[in-house]
Amino acid sequence: MEYVNLGKTGLKVSKICLGSMGFGELDRGGIPGKTAEKEAREIIKYALEHGINFFDTANYYSLGASEEILGQALKDYANREDVVIATKLYYPMFDGVNAKGLSRKAVFTEVENSLKRLQTDYIDLYIIHRWDYTTPIEETMEALNDLVRMGKIRYIGASAMYAWQFVKANSIAEKNGWAKFISMQNMYNLVYREEEKEMIPMCQYENIALTPFSPLAHGVFNKAVDTPRTDGCGKLQNDYQLAHDCEIIKRVYELAKKYQKPTSQIALAWVLSKPYITSPLVGSSKINYLEDALQALDIVLTPDEIAYLEEPYVPHNQYGFR
Repeated sequence: MEYVNLGKTGLKVSKICLGSMGFGELDRGGIPGKTAEKEAREIIKYALEHGINFFDTANYYSLGASEEILGQALKDYANREDVVIATKLYYPMFDGVNAKGLSRKAVFTEVENSLKRLQTDYIDLYIIHRWDYTTPIEETMEALNDLVRMGKIRYIGASAMYAWQFVKANSIAEKNGWAKFISMQNMYNLVYREEEKEMIPMCQYENIALTPFSPLAHGVFNKAVDTPRTDGCGKLQNDYQLAHDCEIIKRVYELAKKYQKPTSQIALAWVLSKPYITSPLVGSSKINYLEDALQALDIVLTPDEIAYLEEPYVPHNQYGFR
């Protein structure tokens, strides 16, 4: 396993981050879990055995069950100082007017709850899941900075926002001497490359870590072309996938046949080919899916192959910021 710095920090993370959105209980609430604890623990253990030290979750995933599963598994299978835990906040964990968002009250409440579920004294990377349009960003950044100073979190990051919002937040933090965002978790894959317009160039210039989610486009590259999705990701996929994307998917299948590898490996190899990508999030409901992701690290696409995959792309509406 290769390890790289998380942006401009000295923290080393594996080139693959294990995403835990699917871990939990189907009927608990939040984003439903699809992988029960027993299977999830086996996946986490396998990841550790193969050098993955970077793990991502969120309080909203199965309303805390994902954090609970990840926290217990890491406690059982790893030394705390050997792993990097990222979790997120924003979405409501209970009913109430102050349940959602990034107010000082919400930030302080949710970090304590996440620490308990993860069974740890600190969180390595605390990420705001979305931009809060109802709370002044000054209030949020000061609250996050206070948590850093208190030792409850080590670094802060952001997810799914516009480049101007990221820059505004970090500019306010710099002006006040507060901790700044060191990572950006955006959606990025062969059929959704809108972040190349503003966010990625900004992150490159500022040396911000890029840890994209959905590198396989919600499973687009795991199924035959034109196969409809019927699970919870189907709506997400249909929200942004265009007819033009089918040509890209066909080309992925062509290269998969050439390399005699699964299509998912080719799609992930393309993401990994980008020098600005720090560590893509790879969700896995089965060990063999994680095996595929790890094997993608060994695939080196040629410049011509990369250009061939990228050529049919057409712009999409920006997705996932609300």
